Amino acid sequence: MALDQLAVELRQGAPGGALMAYHLAQIMLLQVLRLWLASERPAGWLGALADPRLTRALGALHAEPARRWSLAELAGRAGMSRTTFADRFRAVVGQPPLAYLAGWRMQLAADRLRRSNEGVADIAYAVGYESETAFRTAFRRRMRCTPMQYRRRMAALLLHRTLR
Repeated sequence: MALDQLAVELRQGAPGGALMAYHLAQIMLLQVLRLWLASERPAGWLGALADPRLTRALGALHAEPARRWSLAELAGRAGMSRTTFADRFRAVVGQPPLAYLAGWRMQLAADRLRRSNEGVADIAYAVGYESETAFRTAFRRRMRCTPMQYRRRMAALLLHRTLR
């Protein structure tokens, strides 16, 4: 039914049709994800979405990535003991909760380096690092380059794509 309505919206070109098509496409994506999650047990954060308790902890991490999270706080959000939470999170997501948080922070930082002109120190503090030095060290370890090298590479890549 949603697919039929999407085709109608795209074909007719009625006022608001593009917006309607966009939202119908989002709804269809969510339906596909629900069906897939119900039938599969995917690894990673997507797999955690099938577990309401892990979803609460992930939601908290994603909502406040700069917060100094402890395993006990995250386990409390999930309504589990620390050991049970840590074991379940690792089994489903494939890494410990605080390692996941570190990776999420790096993704956020990389996105900000690509999309903004914010200073490295500002980005470091915004994603939860207490010092620019600690952030630079962690970024280099994870991304295999400094934050400024990353920013320059991404800018050059964007320029190259634009010029094609």
